[in-house]
Amino acid sequence: MTQLAAKEEACDAECFSDVIAFDIKNDVKYFAQLWEGSPPMAPPNPCYSENILELKKTIFYRSLECHIITLSQLKDRIKDLWIALMNENFVFSFKNTLEISVYRKLEEQYGTWTWSLRSAMLNIQDKFHTRINNKQLHKVEHKLLVTEMQETFEEVRKSMVCYFESESKEKDMMEQWRGRFEKKVEDLHDDLTQQAKRELDGIILQREACKNLEKQKSQYEAKLFEKSKELALSLRVNKDDEGEKKRQFDSLWETWVQELTATIQPMKEIDITQDIFQILSESDEQQLVSKRTHERPFKIHMIGDYINYVKILKKKLTWNIFHQTPTLLPEEQDSIRNLILTVIKQTNDLVKSKPVAQTGYSSSYIQEIVLLVKKAVAEHKSSRYKFIKTFSVDLSLHVCETAKVTFEELHKIFRSANDLVVYLKNMKPEYYNVFQKFCEGATSVAAFGASLCSKLGDAILQSVYNKTATELAEQMRSDLPAFNGNRSNLEKHILKSLAEEENFNKFKTYIFSPRENFEGFIRDVVKDYMEKQNPRTLDTIGRIIVHKQNCVIIAAETATEEIIKKKGDANMWLERFSGSLKDELECKTDHLSGNNCQDITDFELLTDVLKKELSLITEKLKNDLNSVSVLKMENFRKRPDEILIEHFCQCCWVQCPFCKAICTNTLENHDGDHSVPFHRNCGINGWYYRGTKNLSISFCTTAVASDRHFWHLDTQYLWREYRKAGGDYADWSITPDLSELPYWKWFVCRFQKDLENRYKKLFQRRGKIPSEWRTYTKKDAIENLDKYF
Repeated sequence: MTQLAAKEEACDAECFSDVIAFDIKNDVKYFAQLWEGSPPMAPPNPCYSENILELKKTIFYRSLECHIITLSQLKDRIKDLWIALMNENFVFSFKNTLEISVYRKLEEQYGTWTWSLRSAMLNIQDKFHTRINNKQLHKVEHKLLVTEMQETFEEVRKSMVCYFESESKEKDMMEQWRGRFEKKVEDLHDDLTQQAKRELDGIILQREACKNLEKQKSQYEAKLFEKSKELALSLRVNKDDEGEKKRQFDSLWETWVQELTATIQPMKEIDITQDIFQILSESDEQQLVSKRTHERPFKIHMIGDYINYVKILKKKLTWNIFHQTPTLLPEEQDSIRNLILTVIKQTNDLVKSKPVAQTGYSSSYIQEIVLLVKKAVAEHKSSRYKFIKTFSVDLSLHVCETAKVTFEELHKIFRSANDLVVYLKNMKPEYYNVFQKFCEGATSVAAFGASLCSKLGDAILQSVYNKTATELAEQMRSDLPAFNGNRSNLEKHILKSLAEEENFNKFKTYIFSPRENFEGFIRDVVKDYMEKQNPRTLDTIGRIIVHKQNCVIIAAETATEEIIKKKGDANMWLERFSGSLKDELECKTDHLSGNNCQDITDFELLTDVLKKELSLITEKLKNDLNSVSVLKMENFRKRPDEILIEHFCQCCWVQCPFCKAICTNTLENHDGDHSVPFHRNCGINGWYYRGTKNLSISFCTTAVASDRHFWHLDTQYLWREYRKAGGDYADWSITPDLSELPYWKWFVCRFQKDLENRYKKLFQRRGKIPSEWRTYTKKDAIENLDKYF
């Protein structure tokens, strides 16, 4: 056996003693029972205590020679071994508490490494995004992103080497995972660079597609600048009061916008609800679609029983002996729910891939979603049932209406940026400011500088949002206990929150759609954090504003110095000024070039004007952003909650086929079996005792240590041989374990009626809740989470 294993592992071992040092003469300690006398018929065995002392000495002497494991760790190993020995299949299901503990620490460190890579890439994307919008970057090469990431990637790799080669007692144990984690970090680095390239390429394509629109915007703004100046100069000789001048400006402004947009076709209004109805009605009965639009359940993936969505095939009927009606088995309910969750995820991914904010909404997107649903439903096969039309319609309505919310929000962004009529109307405050400057007798330089600073103020504000998002996410990772560990730590805080709220609907989401629940929890925590005063975040915002202000001043001074030396004009000054800010701010100056700047010759005065105006704008920004709660989530290029969701939710989400516990592996598509340290009561997932109406009170970990059976479809299996059921069962490692989380015992007692109503079954007879379960309070449930996690 040793030689065969050594061949598989490319090792030189020839016999068992090459693997584990073992001396059969000195390493075997025989203990006669305490009650066996020595000699026979003597009082309790005195040799027993002598053997104990000899064993202690042996352990202590060996511990002096061994630097791999501590005595407390040895205790954990012996405990795991003893529990495993109590079960026939211990060789195949051996829970190793020590390894689990070390692996969890490694997962936390992995989270730190991946965060370093993610935050670095967000900063790189922000810089390149600004360059693209400043027309300073027209193509993003993959090697350019790799070069930009090189320093951070090397730091992460050095940190990994230090961690795995540290002089810790767990060093040898961690070596088994080293290659896997190094590969995952490399894969994440590659994924981040490829994803960033795709997103930046999309921005470049969008910029090219909107080149004519941007040119039109610049031309119209130039005309508005000129008209504002002309109106101000014509009114300067009059002694009209400020109110009269504003009335005249307002009146002419409407005329100007109408003249400039007279030939522009207004952007069409969208009606996604009508699109959904029309597209679904093309392939299904219009009457059915209309009916289900009003009658269907809100969340199809939260339904307890899908029997109303299927037709049971006559040859495969399973009857409920209490009601004499066809019924679906628990695993079939799971299969249908998994289909729904898969479709929801695929739809969400599809929605995210559509550039609605850049190109606008298209009804073809709804068509694509409907086809995706129909294909998934058609490919779902079962020998016992088939779906009725209502299922496909309800599922399509659910995912389409979820997509509708996102499409409408993104289309608003597209419209405000691309509808010229809306865009020009939004420019009114800026050009009224130009008008006022000229009315007050300001020089062209002053008005020019004020208009330029107005654009810079918007750019600084956007930069604050871009930079603050990553900073906020970083702060929350350090400030909030829920975010400063691995995914298991986050789950612990979610379970605490659920227990404190005692909201069964939220528990349902956690159990049956865990990723949705995790994402919702992260959003709620981020929202709560941002609604509170946070001095650190305000300091960050102030620091960013000052930094950007200094960048603008330096750019202006540098451009002025160069233009004076070269005797250039204002157009050259704008070009040099914008070029200096290519990585810092999105600086749009096209509307100020050409004729609107031909009378600008005093560049030192222009620099002074910029400093003065910019000081007023940045001071206003600081006052406006005097609280984190005033930050608008829609203004972030990538929101803080989205950053944290990407960080925590790119992991395994496979659920135990018995109790729905989530695989705790931090790595998505990981090697080996799925596993979770603590399983739940199977009745939570609707499991019941076959041929009865009694919900199960079994825990997976205790059941696999027994001689009991369970049914999968129409076949009976021993719990301890659950892998023979194949499919999802074969991919899970459920170790025999007598530890049962008090949390889930409290949950079953607290929400007994809710669970019974959901599954139309009862905790009775074989499924009667043990009286011991009812002794646990909510406080016990929450406190035990800290112990077990």
